[in-house]
Amino acid sequence: MDVVRRVHIVPLGCEYDRVLEPVERQRADLVYLLEDPSGDVETPTYFDDLHADLEAVVPEVRIRECDLTDVYAVLGEVTTLAAKHGDDQVYVNVSCGGTIPAIGATIACMDVSTDAHAYYVEPAEYAHDGIEEPLSYGLDEMSRIPTYPIESPTPDQVAIMGFLADPASWEGFHDDRTAAPKKKDLIAFARDRELSFMADRRPPEEYPGREDKGAFRVLDTHVLGPLEDDGYVEIEKVGRRRVVTLTERGENAYRAFRHKLEYGE
Repeated sequence: MDVVRRVHIVPLGCEYDRVLEPVERQRADLVYLLEDPSGDVETPTYFDDLHADLEAVVPEVRIRECDLTDVYAVLGEVTTLAAKHGDDQVYVNVSCGGTIPAIGATIACMDVSTDAHAYYVEPAEYAHDGIEEPLSYGLDEMSRIPTYPIESPTPDQVAIMGFLADPASWEGFHDDRTAAPKKKDLIAFARDRELSFMADRRPPEEYPGREDKGAFRVLDTHVLGPLEDDGYVEIEKVGRRRVVTLTERGENAYRAFRHKLEYGE
């Protein structure tokens, strides 16, 4: 029988007790610390002590590099870790990294596919410089953050966004990297990768190199329609063809949900 572990994910800013005390009280089995590798912000002097104290009370502590100034980077990292630990109990501390990490981590917990729980730690005392001393001390209260479920892109939709995002992957499907892929190229890619929405659609044997209208309807219904409605792709008519491009919003969504290519729903 698999053992269910208590996993905590903590975007790490200038805090100490707000990181340590919750995992100690809840007897965490594994802690992920999301640390910003940029070096743009001075590293607090007490981080080594915090790591040592965590390792003294938690069986395993892992460091993950993450751009804590980018909400999509935080969102993507948290959803990826939550998906990786889909059979465990996952808790996300949204009170230790600042505003941007808190937003990204909270949104990640809203994704219906993660089943992660966001919590906030109210300290006993505030007001320190954050570098020589933590921003706060003690723990007054822990509160679970209420979240409202959101529907994220399906694995098939994420796969198509990934194809659009990476011209290097177009080879063999769409060789002109100066122009956006056509719907026909997306269908060919979906067949090659055996994406589920094309599982029951076979290319017409009587017209080699052509696609039947049903394949285009399935692509529009299950992938492109929802992505276009969410603003993730744009579809433009060029001559008799329709080409598909990934928007900036779509690029950010792909970064946030590309874990689904490995972990699925």
